[in-house]
Amino acid sequence: MDGLLILAIETATGCGSVSLTRGGRYDFRLLAECASQPDITHSRRLLGPIAWVMKNTGVQWDELDAVGISMGPGSFTGLRIGMAAAKSIAMATGTSLVGVPTLDALALGPGIKNSLLCCMLDARKQEVYAAFYRTDKTGWPTSIAGPVAIRPADLLKSIDEPVVLVGPGAKVYRDIFQDNDLVYIQPDYLALPRAVNVGILAADNLEQGRTIDPVTAAPMYVRASEAEVNLKR
Repeated sequence: MDGLLILAIETATGCGSVSLTRGGRYDFRLLAECASQPDITHSRRLLGPIAWVMKNTGVQWDELDAVGISMGPGSFTGLRIGMAAAKSIAMATGTSLVGVPTLDALALGPGIKNSLLCCMLDARKQEVYAAFYRTDKTGWPTSIAGPVAIRPADLLKSIDEPVVLVGPGAKVYRDIFQDNDLVYIQPDYLALPRAVNVGILAADNLEQGRTIDPVTAAPMYVRASEAEVNLKR
């Protein structure tokens, strides 16, 4: 069967997911996807969904073309857990590891054509992780600014044209954005990153030879962790 076979992992938020996809931008097919948001950490529930998508599709580990991983920004703990799992699988199977910025995957979800998107995750401390994208006539996004960690009110000041806000950050700070006439907020059920979108972008990156070293790969945090801040103090 034609098309790159990608196992993708997304753990940047509390709602983690795993998917197995065939193909990419022009020949995509979803084989399996598992998502959940229980009150336990990703470390206690990630390997089960990975095993489930592999078993229920009948795919063997040596058939994978790559493991796609959501790089961040997002939850520091979640990103580390997802990255560790992806690196372990890539090294154990000898397959390629492909990193996908989390906000890029989030931008792929809405499928809104010819629009300006601002994708946001809650960064805590009264900030959001944000990045801007332009979509083409097919809905495919191109990054034009970010990602940055910024206060929602400061982000709003930078908006001077119609924009669609996407992601959990828009939900958390809805009261700041909702009365601005230039802003449209995506419904909450379309607001989460998904492994399936990580898989699509991973296939696109792999076709262009963009992979990362499973030995040295690290999450993209954007902002220093609390531990790093305290160490500098």
